[in-house]
Amino acid sequence: MKINAKIIIISLLVCALIAIVPLLLIESEFGGADGAAGDIVTEILGVEEYEPWAEPIIEPPGGETESLLFCLQAALGAGVFGYGLGVLIERKRKKAAGK
Repeated sequence: MKINAKIIIISLLVCALIAIVPLLLIESEFGGADGAAGDIVTEILGVEEYEPWAEPIIEPPGGETESLLFCLQAALGAGVFGYGLGVLIERKRKKAAGK
């Protein structure tokens, strides 16, 4: 195994540990931004229950749809990032080859 492959494998393991260890060690409830915003508005206004001004135009049928949209957004972002990284690497290779 080449040294570059070892570095890549070690880096991937470190990244996985950075993502997994806090989730296992920290015991807290991860709430969404919408719930936190509603709580803060309720606290500032001093009312029992905050009533939003507007309603969503299209309501997703369930939590699975929201997860699907989030996954699609993450996949699109990863694709754009990977494409940009590939372009930069290929540009460097062509420059080094003298083309």
